[in-house]
Amino acid sequence: MPFKFSNEGYCVTCDSETTFSSSNEWLRDYYICNRCGSIPRERALMFCIERYYPNWRELHVHESSPAPRGASEKLKKHCVHYVPSHFFSDHLFGEIHQSGYRNENFEDQTFPDESFDLVISQDVMEHIFDPARAFTEVARTLKPGGAHIFSVPLINKEKPSEVLAERGDKGDIMHLREPEYHGNPIDDKGSLVTIHWGYDISDFVLRHGGLYTTINYIDNLSLGIRAEYIEILVSRKIKS
Repeated sequence: MPFKFSNEGYCVTCDSETTFSSSNEWLRDYYICNRCGSIPRERALMFCIERYYPNWRELHVHESSPAPRGASEKLKKHCVHYVPSHFFSDHLFGEIHQSGYRNENFEDQTFPDESFDLVISQDVMEHIFDPARAFTEVARTLKPGGAHIFSVPLINKEKPSEVLAERGDKGDIMHLREPEYHGNPIDDKGSLVTIHWGYDISDFVLRHGGLYTTINYIDNLSLGIRAEYIEILVSRKIKS
């Protein structure tokens, strides 16, 4: 019998009463809001943004690699100081790309120190070749009291995080396991997965960015938040 699941509820990304439904057992990508098309991790992310920073509309926010729906669209529409960026390797960093997005390398950003109250990323950190540098850059660009709020699939859970691919001395990619790719909103070829993170990501972020991380797991059918690997991490920069 084909899989079919649906329920009524409230979507925190489009602020509407709606129906959530899925025709696939893999709820993470297929349990959608029938009004805005958002998926569970996007709703979980928006839930955490509003829980921890209810004044997000007035804050300075940088989102890396936003999606054309869900939390990204809500931030774009309602946040006064919202800066979305994507990575375009063949264009100047810090410039506005023809797509309208600012061009930024998450590992080597052009923003001044302490530019943002919030940095948002959705399923980005598993595609970074130098996560230590990326988390350091996130911490540098955050204001004291700000936070990096992000989704990342914690595949390894209690096991140590595992590197799947890395760059060689000449910039070539070395695969340590069979290549794995996820969807990319600006590239049909997808994005290479470089690491399977575990819960030890919190220690990694503290060690390399000096940020203190809370891992939030939400399971709430009335909000359409139920799926695999939808933990939302909130890494805070402590005020001195």
